[in-house]
Amino acid sequence: MPRIDLTDSSSLVTGGASGIGEASARQLAAAGSRVIIADLNEDRGQAIASELGGLFVRCDVTSTEDADTAVAAASEMGPVRVLVNSAGLGHPGRTISRDNEPMDLALFEFVVRVNLIGSFNLLSRAAAEMAKTEPMDVDGQRGVVVNMASVAAFDGQIGQAAYSASKGGIVGMTLPIARDLAAVGVRVNTIAPGLIDTPIYGEGEQSEAFKAHLGQSVLHPKRLGSGEELAFMVMELVTNPYMNGEVVRVDGGIRMPPK
Repeated sequence: MPRIDLTDSSSLVTGGASGIGEASARQLAAAGSRVIIADLNEDRGQAIASELGGLFVRCDVTSTEDADTAVAAASEMGPVRVLVNSAGLGHPGRTISRDNEPMDLALFEFVVRVNLIGSFNLLSRAAAEMAKTEPMDVDGQRGVVVNMASVAAFDGQIGQAAYSASKGGIVGMTLPIARDLAAVGVRVNTIAPGLIDTPIYGEGEQSEAFKAHLGQSVLHPKRLGSGEELAFMVMELVTNPYMNGEVVRVDGGIRMPPK
């Protein structure tokens, strides 16, 4: 079977204004898809969408209304074939503080709501639209979802309870959702990135030194990964028609220590 052809399709990328999302949006556009960038960063999102000949939609992933708006915008650009769920955040905090105070439950809920519930929100709505499209091949393929988890789903560090729980939830829902959506020809895969060089680390000499230090804990190559390298795997999971229900670590072989 040939690879999936994205020519004249539309792709929806959450968190597409920076980092892994931006790199994925660029590679999807290069493959012939019209990309909708769904993000809260309007200035950068608009600029990237314009550069790629796509569209920017301001989107809070926890809002069903925003999700519906983003999916509708994508459907107007062409049949929706791809969703990349790249929006996410972290909020470090120990389960109990050094003073033995419990973590503020609102912080735990916020991280889970954005990362896990937000991913499902976009996924369910995008999949419903994909199900209405004509099949792309003799296998009845209609679309593909790529979620973004983290190696923290498996190797969560001290202070990562909320983040690890949210990403572990994404890992855990991958197979059952792939099974749910098999009936309509929509594949679902998840990437678990390791240490990736994104804007979260800031800029400048101190930032570069910190990233170089972090990179020493990677098995090989001893550096942080790039958004482009993660997007290579996004494209593999999108275009390889036999990849389904899988979680793939893209991490240079790292196994995170407790701290």
